[in-house]
Amino acid sequence: MAGLAYYSSASGNTARFVARLGLPALRIPIAPAHPMPAIDAPFVLICPTYADGEGRGAVPKAVIRFLNDPRRRALLRGVIGAGNRNFGATYALAARVIADKCTVPILWRFELAGTDTDIQKVRAGLQHFRGLECLTV
Repeated sequence: MAGLAYYSSASGNTARFVARLGLPALRIPIAPAHPMPAIDAPFVLICPTYADGEGRGAVPKAVIRFLNDPRRRALLRGVIGAGNRNFGATYALAARVIADKCTVPILWRFELAGTDTDIQKVRAGLQHFRGLECLTV
């Protein structure tokens, strides 16, 4: 299965979602002083949105720092977005920003810590997505 990397703030919603997936995943640290995880295989990023009312600041700074490394960015294969539907147009905006900038697909979006259906869909989707990865890279 494609590897997973994720960012979760102190609220822990994304971390709870990833824990419920039951799949190995590397966490992008909240604190800038902590080292970034080493990734050496293709991965899917799970990222929540932290935008203001105008959509600014949607992608957490730690995720930007993580993806600014060209080696890590080259291994990114897709993004799963988290958000809160109460914020309307900015719901899961970080996933759209990352997908556009890194030219990868948005694989799924979920609200807050996700539902049981979200967990099932993401597990199945990651399994399917792994079968679509190019083996000649």
